[in-house]
Amino acid sequence: MKTIEQLLESKNIRVTAMRLLIYRFLAEKKVAVTLSDIENAFEKADRTTLYRTIKTFEENVIVHQIDDGTGITKYALCEEGCNCDIKNDLHLHFHCNNCNETICLTEHKIPQIKVPDGFVSENVNLVVKGICAKCSG
Repeated sequence: MKTIEQLLESKNIRVTAMRLLIYRFLAEKKVAVTLSDIENAFEKADRTTLYRTIKTFEENVIVHQIDDGTGITKYALCEEGCNCDIKNDLHLHFHCNNCNETICLTEHKIPQIKVPDGFVSENVNLVVKGICAKCSG
């Protein structure tokens, strides 16, 4: 398994203290987080730096964006080896209506969906809503 530094360098991302901190923060979370969650965790950090770091991570397939229907974009780390390819790497997300957490269910892949001729798929997002194991048990 690569270290965080090796992962960033392999994607031609300059290793900075803030990037390491944000990556570790995301790695510790077992749920998707909002930009506000990141801002609250790093209150003394410049908001623009946090936003640029997330965008850099997203552009380089370190995190993926999740639209869970709440109107607030969330982010989660990609699995090792993921390239967020619409044909191979998309997975299910679960949004808990009780605790409002969104969880990646990476072991549950979204099947490839064939669209009619002339249509071009750019993103597929499948969110199941309900009560998570933590809240139901």
